[in-house]
Amino acid sequence: MPNSPSPPPVSTLRLDRQDPYLRVLCINIFVRDQDRSLRFYVDQLGFGLVMDESYESAGRWVAVAPPDGSTVLALVTPKRKSEEYKLIGRSKHAVLVTEDVNAKFEQWRKQGVRFHHPPQMTLWGGIFTRFDDLDGNSFVLVGRDDFVREIEAERRAVAEKLEAERRTAHELEIAKQFQAKLFPQTLPQLSTLEYTGVCMQAREVGGDYYDFLNLGGERVGLVVGDTSGKGIGAALLMANLQANLRSQSAIALDQPQRFLRSVNQLFYENTTESAYATLFFAEYNDQTRTLRYANCGHYAPLLLRRDNTLERLNSTSTVLGLFPEWDCSINKRELAPGDILAVYTDGITESFNDEGDEFGEQRLIETLRQNREQPSKACVSTIIDEVRRFSRQEQHDDITLIVAKCQ
Repeated sequence: MPNSPSPPPVSTLRLDRQDPYLRVLCINIFVRDQDRSLRFYVDQLGFGLVMDESYESAGRWVAVAPPDGSTVLALVTPKRKSEEYKLIGRSKHAVLVTEDVNAKFEQWRKQGVRFHHPPQMTLWGGIFTRFDDLDGNSFVLVGRDDFVREIEAERRAVAEKLEAERRTAHELEIAKQFQAKLFPQTLPQLSTLEYTGVCMQAREVGGDYYDFLNLGGERVGLVVGDTSGKGIGAALLMANLQANLRSQSAIALDQPQRFLRSVNQLFYENTTESAYATLFFAEYNDQTRTLRYANCGHYAPLLLRRDNTLERLNSTSTVLGLFPEWDCSINKRELAPGDILAVYTDGITESFNDEGDEFGEQRLIETLRQNREQPSKACVSTIIDEVRRFSRQEQHDDITLIVAKCQ
């Protein structure tokens, strides 16, 4: 069949985004009168106006696009006697695709579009026709059911993927804001202990947790926990653990073991079989400077005495959530002015540098010793800065730290 367009190419639409983004920006169509051509493409073909701007150096730039916005046509009016001026009306190879060539042919023909011939069948099983714009630039209009369906299916898949990504990002942002509210918003005031905490998540949300529980009677509960897993799953466990701790905290002052047994029972019943959490819980008495604590499978907090000797508050029980029958022992330490307590998660000590070396406990101890005279808030900031300087890679785990100084 004469002038039959070539078969449509196999679609190469990619969704993996492994390569840098690349697309055709526009196709230049040389015309004599931009305003006249603009009316043709907008009024008769139903294209949309993308841009109509004038530039001091480049003159007026007019661009239009079909309804789906997939291709932009720049309507260029070249200067007379220029080489581009000779190209007016010479464009013959632009191909448009539609799902119904016959319907588009009838619609455009009634609107005054000049077609070369009615729609015809091609050798490759499609249907096509050809039309001219006002300057004689020629376009092919093609359609083939399976080809169009494939294009539309891929376009829908891309649109759905982008929408899913947008929804996920929006939901993660909401989750991030919600989780931020789970961390302590105020600190119970004490006269003999100056303390602060921070949690920096590796993702939008995470499984690390710290809290300051007002236990009454001039006592405060210091809590640091780390739930299993990453991301949303860990964040849900963290929220569950926080709710259990706060709901049961009324009995923590007089019966700390019963309090933690109850927390374990609720966590066990309300999570999956493999879910667990490490937890350090300490009750500090502001009058006596006494620290009663339970370490449930957590990294041993560091107690740096005023004479620079170091004590580790090692585990007193196993992790929470794995066993229905669970118990712990309570240990006690007397604090003195100048003593510093640091409670942390593995995001600090297991941060690694380019050589694969971990920050480690010893670097944490040295940083704590070097900055022991700073207020707790400044000390926390310094430790975090040291970890970041040591590990310049992307953060792989949540970083949580409490520093408390006995005054």
